[in-house]
Amino acid sequence: MTGTGGVSGGVLRDGWSLRDFVSRRRDRLRGTHPTTVLRRLRAGVLAMVLATALLYLLVSAQAGRQITAAKRTDAAVRNLGDAREEAARATTALRNAAGTGEVALIGTGTEFANATARVNSLVTSATEGNADGQQGLIQIQFVQGQLTTSVQLADTAVRDYDRSGPAGLNAALQALTAPREQDRVTKRPIPYTGGLLNSLADLQQQQRDALGRQQNSNWLDPAHVWALLVGPAFVMLLCVLATADVVARSFRRYVSPRLLLALLATAAVGVTTSVLCRYAAGCLTGHTPFAAPWTTALALALLAAAGVLAWLAYRPRLAEYRFPRS
Repeated sequence: MTGTGGVSGGVLRDGWSLRDFVSRRRDRLRGTHPTTVLRRLRAGVLAMVLATALLYLLVSAQAGRQITAAKRTDAAVRNLGDAREEAARATTALRNAAGTGEVALIGTGTEFANATARVNSLVTSATEGNADGQQGLIQIQFVQGQLTTSVQLADTAVRDYDRSGPAGLNAALQALTAPREQDRVTKRPIPYTGGLLNSLADLQQQQRDALGRQQNSNWLDPAHVWALLVGPAFVMLLCVLATADVVARSFRRYVSPRLLLALLATAAVGVTTSVLCRYAAGCLTGHTPFAAPWTTALALALLAAAGVLAWLAYRPRLAEYRFPRS
């Protein structure tokens, strides 16, 4: 079944075959005046320069935000690691105090109090870099509750030491060092079911996983970033190759070096930004150079120069004809 408006069996409208349609389109393009083709190619080149500038601003802004957030999360992960070390010092201090047998007289000791205070401060600081949303905040509050419970158990054990003996201190130590429970089926440890030390390790791993998701977001993923920033330069390359062909066949000239410089400048902005973006995502302790004001000014200046060079590159050939634009 065929119709004037559809395609059936390789036949287009008005009985044209697909081969005839392609042939007619090719003949029409060949019959187009070279200046008209060059104007269209110039428009394509300038559009790709503009697209690179807009995409650069978009990627640098979004990737900059992602990296800033990742830096906060990275700081939170390091704070939680320090908190684990302080919790281990508090555990050692409490064991040493229990070993003296004079807990009722000396208490838990200054080292235990200072270490638990530092744990609380570090966990509170880690809250600012929480990257796991409400679930992460809940677990942070859970760990803070475990810390408070451990300190209260230790203080109670000191007050009641004459009556309860070492049992109270053992309970406080258990709150700090208890192992995780295991799943009955898989036999794997269940997160946040152990003492404070293990809960801090679970919280640190939770934030480390969230940090990994931040570093691999679309705005920092090499495949996406390269497609956005280098894709227009690739299209521009095709336009430059087509321009070189038209100039060689119709004008017996070589393509202008200005056009090649424009392509090089546009590609340099895209490639350099992509490389710096990935480097900044992998090295969170450094700066974010591609999002700095001076880098943005330099990139936009290069792209503006690329646009001017592209315009000037086409001007001599178009000036050879005075036909009205089509």
